[in-house]
Amino acid sequence: MSIEIQNIEGKSSGKKVTLNKDIFAVEPNDHAIYLDVKWYLARRRQGTSKAKERAEVTGSTKKIKKQKGTGTARAGSIKSPLFKGGGTVFGPTPRDYDFKLNKKLKKVARKSALSYKAKGSDIIVVEDFVMEAAKTKEFKIILEKLGIDSQKSLFLLPEKNDNIYLAARNIQKAKIATADSISSYDVMNANKLVVTESALKTIDTYLA
Repeated sequence: MSIEIQNIEGKSSGKKVTLNKDIFAVEPNDHAIYLDVKWYLARRRQGTSKAKERAEVTGSTKKIKKQKGTGTARAGSIKSPLFKGGGTVFGPTPRDYDFKLNKKLKKVARKSALSYKAKGSDIIVVEDFVMEAAKTKEFKIILEKLGIDSQKSLFLLPEKNDNIYLAARNIQKAKIATADSISSYDVMNANKLVVTESALKTIDTYLA
């Protein structure tokens, strides 16, 4: 599949690039994408929810009334879950939601996500560019000239660039990532995938 390379002005550079068919033209595996997205979201969960059990709440452990003769149910500590201010039964405890996912499956998922974008003509290849200063206004102009200012976009760069990242940070519909750290979630969540020439080479190496 051949794509015309644009510059950041949104105009043709006169060059074309052929996408690697082993990455951008595979038979998509929906279940692999589902697992990779689930893994990605699970790793983002904090898992810090905590409720105090009866052994952790403040209160006396003294028996609050005699065992028999009161006409009511027997009761022990005031910290029992049956009383107001008592401990919580089976409440949430801190946990790690992460789970293991094989590297080969991750590659299959990401190739599938990229293939979906290529099939839908949602990939824009641009010439490598730099920003001298981290100005959001300038990045918005780039989005407008590429015609994607009203759509969710994911920019893939060959390496980390602080100016570009900071310029796009306050734009809700734009996200910046390096080509060697792409996730199926980010790719599928974006309407348009903007990839620089150098980033394409990185993707070829990363997902080969």
